[in-house]
Amino acid sequence: MDLLEGVGESSSPPRSFGSCAVLYDIKNDVYNRLVQSGNAEAVTNLELLREQLDSHFARLPASYGLDINMDRAEDVLLHQKILVRAKDPDNQPAYHVRYLENYWTRSDDVEGQHEFNDLPTQKPGGSLNNEGIRKHMNDFETCSKLEDLNLEVRQNFNGKEEIPAEDSIRRHDISHIPIHEVIFSTIDKPKLLSQLSALLSDIGLNIREAHVFSTTDGYSLDVFVVDGWPVEDTKALHKELGKAISRIEGSWSGSSRSKSAVEKYILARSKPEDWEIDRRLLKIGERIASGSCGDLYHGMYLGMDVAIKFIRSEHLNDTLEDEFAQEVAILRQVQHKHVVRFIGACTESPHLCIVTEYMPGGSLYDYLHKNHVILQLSQLLSFGIDVCKGMEYLHQSNIIHRDLKTANLLMDANNVVKVADFGVARFQNKGGVMTAETGTYRWMAPEVINHQPYDQKADVFSFAIVLWELVTAKVPYDTMTPLQAALGVRQGLRPELPENAHPRLLDLMQRSWEAIPSDRPSFSEIQVELELLLQEVEDAVAAPNER
Repeated sequence: MDLLEGVGESSSPPRSFGSCAVLYDIKNDVYNRLVQSGNAEAVTNLELLREQLDSHFARLPASYGLDINMDRAEDVLLHQKILVRAKDPDNQPAYHVRYLENYWTRSDDVEGQHEFNDLPTQKPGGSLNNEGIRKHMNDFETCSKLEDLNLEVRQNFNGKEEIPAEDSIRRHDISHIPIHEVIFSTIDKPKLLSQLSALLSDIGLNIREAHVFSTTDGYSLDVFVVDGWPVEDTKALHKELGKAISRIEGSWSGSSRSKSAVEKYILARSKPEDWEIDRRLLKIGERIASGSCGDLYHGMYLGMDVAIKFIRSEHLNDTLEDEFAQEVAILRQVQHKHVVRFIGACTESPHLCIVTEYMPGGSLYDYLHKNHVILQLSQLLSFGIDVCKGMEYLHQSNIIHRDLKTANLLMDANNVVKVADFGVARFQNKGGVMTAETGTYRWMAPEVINHQPYDQKADVFSFAIVLWELVTAKVPYDTMTPLQAALGVRQGLRPELPENAHPRLLDLMQRSWEAIPSDRPSFSEIQVELELLLQEVEDAVAAPNER
């Protein structure tokens, strides 16, 4: 329940286009083209067709109408059918695959340069115009657009274009690349776009275009134009997609997942009367932050300054209630000076909230990026040590935070840093599988992105990115969208090492973001290294004063 970056990535924000007449004309154009083409479904019952189009366009954002490829107006009917299929939980995600056309290329080596324009290339004739390619605007907005993602030609760490090694061989041949379209529909939820993108990538598909829409009743319509499947026939590709979907742990419908034995035990032994708060005793003050599913307020409770996280009732579902219960269960078990203190919770649905101590210093994210603070080395090390102490305590308590980032690290009035926000934290389940792609992409470990088994060392990777952020006062991968950053990390991308940073800090960062989790140090080891370095810094400052 992240209050900064938990927005569903496949959502399309409301957009204003000045006049509903434009969209009305688009809907009419689709209707007229279907009738004029003699489409069997269209001409059977014109009145029903009109009603279906009205309902379909009303469910989707205005941007959907503007992206329709009028040369393939019949695809609107296909989108309707896929959305209908997605209403059945057994069909989630509903998906459809089809071949579009071939993309012809000619590759020459002319004085070391690669050229692909000797032959005309064909624009894929998919459901939607490529003017509608969606792009992430930034981390904290709903995803309205996604940049073209071609994983074969990508940017290197210095921003220069890289050509795969095999293409560096001199050649002069003509080939064609089959282009396919894959359409998904399911319950809309956070991280859905990246889950689908990772799924396509895992079976070797490169995303050329992605058109992403959310319906008014909580479903998604995601249209991908891809290459990478070597043949035009789609039967095998459809089967491969089905296998990939079935391999992904958890329910696509967003229903509550099963709990581990230890989680059930913790929840069962919790006595609500110990921490249940009477909502009438809460005094609500100013709103501190907002997220996709909740709001954080400064308030008062029995004379204490508190932070109150409310879950918006209109967003309540099984998944959110499960996350709420998990967060309360974990907060009840932890008590440490570097972990935000739990005070209580209101558990009477739909008025759910969690009350913790108020941290007047705000988050490290705001401290660094809104105030543009460049930390002194001693202050940086103190912050890092505080985080290590809190995280080592959590790991000893068999808890994985799973969303460690500067936005979830809060400061008290004395600038002591405490670990906060346990919305996606979980007790380590040694015998089970942890949910993939949990957390925030810019700080997420590659094993989590890759849907591989992971453990507490995923938090260590996230800390390495936090440490880099403390040194540079920059947002990780700030020239990339969150999804591009995640795909880059899968391929070995890491933040550029900062100049003039202490060599031992640079070494610690690199060891902590190693691709192999077992090669990363533990938080206790990191804490020792930071404390030794801080002692050296303090001794160096004190030495001149002793003369």
